[in-house]
Amino acid sequence: MDRFTTLAVFVKVVDSRNFAAAARHFGLSPAMVSKHVRALEERLGARLLNRTTRRLSLTEVGRGYYERARQILADLEDADRAASDLHAAPRGTLKLNAPFSFGTRHVGPAIAAYLSAYPEVTVETGLSDRYVDLLAEGVDLALRIGRLADSSLIARRLAPIRFVACASPDYLARHDAPRRPHDLAAHGCLLYTYAANAEEWHFVGPGGEDEVVRVSGRLLANNGDILIAAALGGIGIALLPTFMAGEHVQAGRLARLLPGYAPPEAALYAVYPPGRHLSAKLRSFVDFLVARFGEEPEWDRWCREAAGNLSGN
Repeated sequence: MDRFTTLAVFVKVVDSRNFAAAARHFGLSPAMVSKHVRALEERLGARLLNRTTRRLSLTEVGRGYYERARQILADLEDADRAASDLHAAPRGTLKLNAPFSFGTRHVGPAIAAYLSAYPEVTVETGLSDRYVDLLAEGVDLALRIGRLADSSLIARRLAPIRFVACASPDYLARHDAPRRPHDLAAHGCLLYTYAANAEEWHFVGPGGEDEVVRVSGRLLANNGDILIAAALGGIGIALLPTFMAGEHVQAGRLARLLPGYAPPEAALYAVYPPGRHLSAKLRSFVDFLVARFGEEPEWDRWCREAAGNLSGN
């Protein structure tokens, strides 16, 4: 007898607690189902089921064998599904969550490009800076920035997130540009209240030394778009992610400060619930983002290529 079929029949008998139900499931006679189970017991040299006229129950040996057999069948089914997905065209609905500012600037264009490449996929997108419980809210994939807390979710790093201290030319026309991080204490700074410590800015100096400066200012906000509007308006100095500031640095609307001092980097991650395999739509979208953003995303190139706009040299 085919060992896989025998294994599947045995597991179905246990799950349904009935030979007849297993027979109907496989399109076999009850006698043939019984023959499969007897053949399995004979091959193993152990009784797996206690049989009475009213009920079936597992023996101690049968209980352990059943658990392993069920796992083997699940693994095989999962392997078949994964292999099928590898050559299948991505299709279906992908439910995505992303941070608001990053989402509007960079995820939206990425989704448009992805949908053009994969016409059988639908993307349902939600933008929010709050923590989204993927399992509770039925979200397939979330993009998150920063250091990830320990969790059962699977995380894949998509790109670095770098930061830049910057101010408008108008602000710098009225104030001396800071030369070192400690000079920021004398400036009006724009504070992001979702930061772990909004009033402490960290930098790594040219020699690798850590420098921490305590800053203050008249504007505190939990949204980067408010801070960047204030920076563009000449209100103060902002410490912003390059994915927000890069285009303004490139255009000369903001000047990059303290070029020899780098704020610590973070990272952009794709997180998704654990599973035995990734669906084609999820795998293809994550791969697409990795290729699109890369280790030097376009917003970092904008800052690098705008060296002529640097202040504080």
